[in-house]
Amino acid sequence: MSEEPGTANPEPPVNPAAPSPPEAVQPAVSLSIRAQLLATEHWSLLASRSTTQGEVLTRISMFLTFTSASLLSVALVGQATQFSEAFRAFALTILTIDLMVGLLTHIRVMSVGMEDLMYVIAMNRLRAAYVDLDPGVARYLMAGSHDDEEGSKRTYYFFGGRKDFSQVAGSSMVFMATVNAALIALLVGSALLVAGLPAVVAVSVAVVAALAFFATALARGRRRYLDAWKNNPPISPTPR
Repeated sequence: MSEEPGTANPEPPVNPAAPSPPEAVQPAVSLSIRAQLLATEHWSLLASRSTTQGEVLTRISMFLTFTSASLLSVALVGQATQFSEAFRAFALTILTIDLMVGLLTHIRVMSVGMEDLMYVIAMNRLRAAYVDLDPGVARYLMAGSHDDEEGSKRTYYFFGGRKDFSQVAGSSMVFMATVNAALIALLVGSALLVAGLPAVVAVSVAVVAALAFFATALARGRRRYLDAWKNNPPISPTPR
C-alpha cells in the first residue's frame, strides 16, 4: 500500500541502550614532534642537574672558607688572650658554629646526591624513548639508556668496570662526612679537656664520636640510595 502524498517517512525508533557513535579519533603525534618533546624535557633535566651541582659546590666552598677563617680567628684570639678561660669558651663556641654549618652543608650534599641520581634516571628513561623511536641510534649512545641501577652506573662512568667503592669514596658526601667527623672530634675532645678529663680519655672519646658519626653518615646515605631503587621500579631495565 503506497504512502499518501505529503506524508514524511517515520523516524526509526531510538534505542536508549544502543552505543553512541564513536568520537572522532585524534591524529597520532608524529615521531618528529615526539622527539622534540623528549629533547625539550632532556635539556630541562640537564639544566636542573647543572644548577644543583653548581649550587652544592658553592656551598662546600663557602663552608670550607668559613671553617678555615674561624679556625684562624681561634688561633689569633688564643695568642691575644694567652689561652685563658675566655679563650676556651670562645674556641668551643666557634667549633660549635662550624659543626652546625658543616652538618647543614652535609645534609644538602646528601640531598643533591639523591637529586643527581634522580636526574640521571630521568635522562636514562628519555634515552630509552629515543631508542624506541629509532632503534639504530642505540649503538651511538655512550650514556645509559636503561633506568635501572646498571643503567645509572653506565651514565656515571661510560667505560664501565669501575668499582662502587671508588665512586662512593670520591663522592662529596664522604668528603663532607670526613670534615664533619674531624670537627666533631675537635669539639668533643676540647670540651672534655675543658671539663678536666685526662687527655687520653678525651682523645679516645673524641675518636669514637668521630667514627660513630662517619659510620652513621655512610649508613644513612646507603639507606637512602637503596630506598630510591626500591620506591622507583624501572620501566626500561637493562637486558639480562
